[in-house]
Amino acid sequence: MKKILLIICLLAFTSCDYFEKRKISSEEILSEETRELNWHEVDQYPAFEECRNVMESKAAKACFGNKVASYFYARLEAKQPVVTEALDDTLYLYLRISEKGIPAIDSMEVDSLIVQQLPEIRTWLGQSVDSLPKIYPATKRGIPVITTFKMPVVIKAE
Repeated sequence: MKKILLIICLLAFTSCDYFEKRKISSEEILSEETRELNWHEVDQYPAFEECRNVMESKAAKACFGNKVASYFYARLEAKQPVVTEALDDTLYLYLRISEKGIPAIDSMEVDSLIVQQLPEIRTWLGQSVDSLPKIYPATKRGIPVITTFKMPVVIKAE
């Protein structure tokens, strides 16, 4: 009987390790969350006042892009540039929106023909960006983040 009691006690003491719970530190949780997040997408795109109530991701992005494009085209059209030969080309503007909602041109891909015909195009686009209305920044998990958009700007002149 004592042998059976001794064996049961030994089994009880050695099997307690199976019930021990592993504690996970907050650093481990943060590290795991960071690995799982898709850092190339935001939860909410930057928005102008009239686009803030659009909740669906693609529609919100389209609303923002369309508003920026229409604003740029209106500003460029007001300049009434004069060209010596017809233009039908696209330049690419990399528009950066800071975590505070401040727009800036990150870079531009401009064909040399456009620059030759419209030497002030960079200045005009810079002025257009500087005068954009208030922008609410993009968010990721409720935190404002920096975003960059590649925006095509079609230049047609005759």
